[in-house]
Amino acid sequence: MSSSGSTRAIIAAFAANLGIAIAKFIGFVFTGSASMLAESIHSLADTGNQGLLLLGGKRAAKPPTPQHPFGFGRERYFWAFVVALVLFSLGALFAIGEGIDKILHPHELESVGWAIGILVVSIGLETYSFRTARREADHDRRGASWTGYIRRAKAPELPVVLLEDTGALIGLLLALGAIGMAELTGDARWDGIGTLCIGLLLAVIAVILAVEMKSLLIGESATPADVARITEAIEATPSVQRIIHLRTQHLGPDELLVGAKVEFTPGLTLPELAAAVDAIEANVRAVVPIARPFYIEPDLYRGDPAAS
Repeated sequence: MSSSGSTRAIIAAFAANLGIAIAKFIGFVFTGSASMLAESIHSLADTGNQGLLLLGGKRAAKPPTPQHPFGFGRERYFWAFVVALVLFSLGALFAIGEGIDKILHPHELESVGWAIGILVVSIGLETYSFRTARREADHDRRGASWTGYIRRAKAPELPVVLLEDTGALIGLLLALGAIGMAELTGDARWDGIGTLCIGLLLAVIAVILAVEMKSLLIGESATPADVARITEAIEATPSVQRIIHLRTQHLGPDELLVGAKVEFTPGLTLPELAAAVDAIEANVRAVVPIARPFYIEPDLYRGDPAAS
């Protein structure tokens, strides 16, 4: 997936969420709706989250240093993890607390027409952001299910934006339904119920994001497809007899560390062995270009890969 595609999706989400946050807050001022306030905070948190994703992309582009010889690619994972924490603390916990308070102490809504109009406009803006993220993700998804894509994606930005936008659209519908029910029944507790549901929804999304970003921060291997391509490229190299073992780890979305123990044809001279190693690297990078840090250890197969 191109970084420009991620950036377009993030900027679209940032602009949409900023406009939505302002509109929702105006709606809260006019109506006093807890659902509108919760949605305002939700959109404000989402706007800040897009800024954090942009910050992570910028910091990840820094060149390697002696202290960080493999670069800063994992900055993108770290800031995406921070996004999950912000979504949970600023979005979910606030909405849950506000919802419980409004259920216990309901407040009659005012100017409901304003709220409904703002929510409808917000749904339109959020749909634009969601469509942009989905279109960019389609370039990288390659036929995988959306659940599978979010679980296996190595670039964090688009899964984050997709989950945020999905949560935002569902949250807007919940707020619209809650305000509508409060107006139809005359019972303002529906507003609190809607707010509580929005908070629980945000908590679920935040937990999903945190789990996925934690896995990437710890270090995930290459996808099964890339491992298969790397294995085939090594085994197809002349002078290679077998792979004893292979290890891969993403240093960032666009950089893959590859280490392998390889048994070569006996009797190779040192220059021939060096040429064979160079050939392995060239063959692997031809099929998996992000395999840049590359370490090959010549060894003898002893029948027990775990002990090699």
